Amino acid sequence: MDAADRRAAAAAYKERKTAAGVFAVRCAATGQVWVGESRHLATQQNGLWFSLKHGSCMNRDVQAAWAAHGEDAFSFEPLEQLEADLSPYLVRTALKERSIEWRSKLAAARL
Repeated sequence: MDAADRRAAAAAYKERKTAAGVFAVRCAATGQVWVGESRHLATQQNGLWFSLKHGSCMNRDVQAAWAAHGEDAFSFEPLEQLEADLSPYLVRTALKERSIEWRSKLAAARL
């Protein structure tokens, strides 16, 4: 790959659209559910699993359940994807509102 191809690939990567949305993390062993929101829904699971594997998840309840039951007990479920044409301000507002609604529907904790 020459320099022009690398620049073109980098530009295409920067211009790609990311989907924001709400997701749930479930622990099958305990039945616990956590709901969170992300501006990059497609890559959220990778980042979350990485932090859990390394013991650096900010949510202590999720980290404790992960330590007690392991990765196999956990699942990641996208719940809702926001429309792509929302402004950054509306995305933040919509993510907060939608995550509150999903936590209420699922009787889930905040992630």
